Formats: sequence, structure tokens, C-alpha cells
Amino acid sequence: MFSSKKQDPFFSALLKIAENMREAVHYANDFRIETVADLKEISVRMKQYETAGDKLIHELIVMLNKSFMTPIEREDILQLAIRMDDVLDGTEGTIGHFEMFSLTEVDDSMRNFLEYIAKSSDEIVKAMKLLNKKDLVGMRQHAILIQDYERECDEVLRSSIKQLFLNEKDPIRLIKFKDIYEQLEEIADYCQTVANTIETIIMRNA
Repeated sequence: MFSSKKQDPFFSALLKIAENMREAVHYANDFRIETVADLKEISVRMKQYETAGDKLIHELIVMLNKSFMTPIEREDILQLAIRMDDVLDGTEGTIGHFEMFSLTEVDDSMRNFLEYIAKSSDEIVKAMKLLNKKDLVGMRQHAILIQDYERECDEVLRSSIKQLFLNEKDPIRLIKFKDIYEQLEEIADYCQTVANTIETIIMRNA
């Protein structure tokens, strides 16, 4: 479908959105929370990533409004951008809950969630790089991997909540941990929605 070798500005914009999202997710995954001061530090940095993401989305919308022709349906471009932004917003929101709860304890389940979400963010960036090369069919393998990681997160959620109700005697801690687990699973769902959107674009254009 695509003949030009020149990079498309819309695909370049989508890659920037993906890279900002991935950087934020990896920052959250790599950060080691030990004190309440750490919670403030990570929350401030995640808010900066979210603000940068919102700016990139706004710039893309301006481009879409000004452009007569787009390489794929403009609705698909916007949908993909918003779905990637959901991953970033979800991650920022979850970190915000850590700060709100003054929760400095990060357990193995949370680390597992974040690891799978970070891997999904890597696959999203790889897919956007292929979109920039106009290799739509090649994007499918990355969409499939993201869906695999989401299924792994489903398992983490089931086992972590089961263990939580078996072992946690403090009802306040139980509420806090359950909330964080469910939010992390929701971010994995957002990643899967990105994968679904990628597959829709492939189906319509490849």
C-alpha cells in the first residue's frame, strides 16, 4: 500500500508517543522505592512524562486537523495514539496511588506486573518502528507478544489476590495491595488494547 521510502510525519509522531510511554514505564519499573521521599520523587517524574505525552498527543491532533491526506485512516492514527497514552496515564496513576497510600513496600507480584508491562512497552515501540518503515505485516508478531504478556498478568493477578486473602490479616493493607494489583492489571489491559488496535490497522491496510 505504501510506496514512498520517506518517513511519514504521522508515523514519526506515533513513534515519539510510544518512546515517551516506554521511557516512563521503564523509569517506574527500574525505580527503587525505599522511603516516602522516594514516592514523591517518582510521582513528580511520572507527572512530567504524562505532561510530555499529553503535549505529543496535542501536536498529533493539530497535524491531523491540518492534513488533508493521511497514510492510514485518521481515526486509526488517533486511536493508536490515545491507547498508547492510556498506558502512560495508567502507570502515572498507579504510582500516584503508591504516594497516596504512602506505600513504600513493592512486593514480587508488583515487580512481575511491572516487568511484563515494561516488556509490552518495548514491543509497542518495536511495532511503531516497523510502522515507520511501513512494514505492517511485521508488526503482528509484536502485537501477539503483547497479548501473551497480558495473559501472564492475568495469572499474576489471580495468584497475588489469592495469596493476599490467604495471608494478609491487616484489612487496610489488604485494601491497598488489592487496589495496586488491580491497577497494574488494568495497565496490562491498556497494552493489550494497543495490540488490538495494531491488529485492526494491519487488517485494514496490509
